[in-house]
Amino acid sequence: MQPVNTTDDLAALCRRLASHPYVAIDTEFLRERTYYPILCLVQVATHDEAVAIDPMAEGLSLDPLYELMADPKVLKVFHAARQDIEIFVHKTGHVPAPLFDTQIAAMVCGFGDSVSYETLVAKLTGQRLDKSSRFSDWSHRPLTDKQLTYALSDVVPLCKIYEVMEQKLVSTGRRDWLAEEWATLTNVATYRADPELAWRRLKPKTAKPRVLAMLAELAAWRELEAQRRDVPRQRILKDEALLDIAHQGPKTLTELARVRLVPQGFAEGKLGGEVMAAVERGRHRPPPKLDEEARFEPPPGRMPLVDLLKVLLKLRCEDFKVAQKLVASSSDIEALAATDDADVPALHGWRREVFGDAALQLKAGRLALAGRGGRIEVIELPASA
Repeated sequence: MQPVNTTDDLAALCRRLASHPYVAIDTEFLRERTYYPILCLVQVATHDEAVAIDPMAEGLSLDPLYELMADPKVLKVFHAARQDIEIFVHKTGHVPAPLFDTQIAAMVCGFGDSVSYETLVAKLTGQRLDKSSRFSDWSHRPLTDKQLTYALSDVVPLCKIYEVMEQKLVSTGRRDWLAEEWATLTNVATYRADPELAWRRLKPKTAKPRVLAMLAELAAWRELEAQRRDVPRQRILKDEALLDIAHQGPKTLTELARVRLVPQGFAEGKLGGEVMAAVERGRHRPPPKLDEEARFEPPPGRMPLVDLLKVLLKLRCEDFKVAQKLVASSSDIEALAATDDADVPALHGWRREVFGDAALQLKAGRLALAGRGGRIEVIELPASA
């Protein structure tokens, strides 16, 4: 079993693939030792063939593949596409388009939140995937027949899964329900880490302006340094150390060396001076703006209503066979509990039909939740109640 490893063979393959309305795609990559993922293998499939492409083959140009990824006539089908797409964005600067993510589609087709690929394959094709090679070193050459068989067996069922999902979306009239998800998935900004927003990854449990300002500078410095050196963020300085430095606010290298989670000898090196410069910048800048989600706290006594709305959300999503995470987040529900005019997706479009209107009726006392026969039911109350 031999993967495609020459530019001529890849060009011929991509010409064949371009004659199909869609192509299923999967990738194998490594990123344990780097900031950016290292593309090790690309698997493509149609009903006619399934082929592996070796991006690490000497002299191979991936330009024919990149041209296929940009072909507007060919739909690109992925499952849980974000990491795969991130690779193509890093390589080309563009998101493959048009595209379809079967994991996202499954959320409005009755398969629950973030359904696994193995589950979809089992339910829709009756096959069981062999995942024994999942943690292979895909950068080692030559690849074994077992690795290649595993890789191709992952992409082949994607054709059947896509066709079932597409049929369900059309038959239920729910294709438009995914418009916002597709917009996020196809936005190149989704895959580019903005150093100015890197502090959010650390989820600080404080709203102190000076701490947040220092943390924002420290996180931005680390992000840029990791990108420059192409190493994981944690290799520069661990999350816990950044948080500790921001809280301590050291004013000298000696004080930095005494911060508990800073590695021994770090302060004396080149990066120690860069950290102190980031801390100083943080002292003289305004703090970053917290998201409304991060700042919102329900008024006293509101949490029981929040809990009721969460139960209602679960019930309505079970009735409509749609994943809860697509309809409303916890912060959305908290905002709904506080005001009927909350600016949340649940009060717009199809989400309002599924949940938003019912949530407002529950708040107004026109709906009730009751236990019957071992389950909770939604009961519509008379207008006079």
